[in-house]
Amino acid sequence: MLMDRVATWPAQRMGVTGSSLGGFYATAVAERLGCRAVLLNPAITPARDLAKYIGETTAWHSDDRFFFRAEFIEELQAIAPAALTDLDRYFAVIAKGDEVLNWVEMSERYRGCRVRLLEGSDHALSDFDAHLPEVVEFLGLMPYQ
Repeated sequence: MLMDRVATWPAQRMGVTGSSLGGFYATAVAERLGCRAVLLNPAITPARDLAKYIGETTAWHSDDRFFFRAEFIEELQAIAPAALTDLDRYFAVIAKGDEVLNWVEMSERYRGCRVRLLEGSDHALSDFDAHLPEVVEFLGLMPYQ
């Protein structure tokens, strides 16, 4: 659905941003379209990491129950880019204090890209406002005020 919606957008002027699993999706979109991407503590191998949740489970921050199907893992595998084709298109903000994802894996995946490696912080990047000016600059948006 997303690819259909953005198919006519000018890739050279667009950018995508994603956090965690959204960072994985943003990478997949950037590879397909050739646009810039900002990744915030991006998931690297979500098919591997989420496979253990197949079946009935709860939402991340609530008790709402849902069924996580094996097909979801197959879908993640199908869209996973094998390699990054243009490292200059990527900016990753990675927190060593991420309590959910492995910062070393993130750093390896985006080696050669622009990376802001944070000594602390957390998975939610609670200090994101401090990094927003650099994100805005990388995406070529108006100067951040």
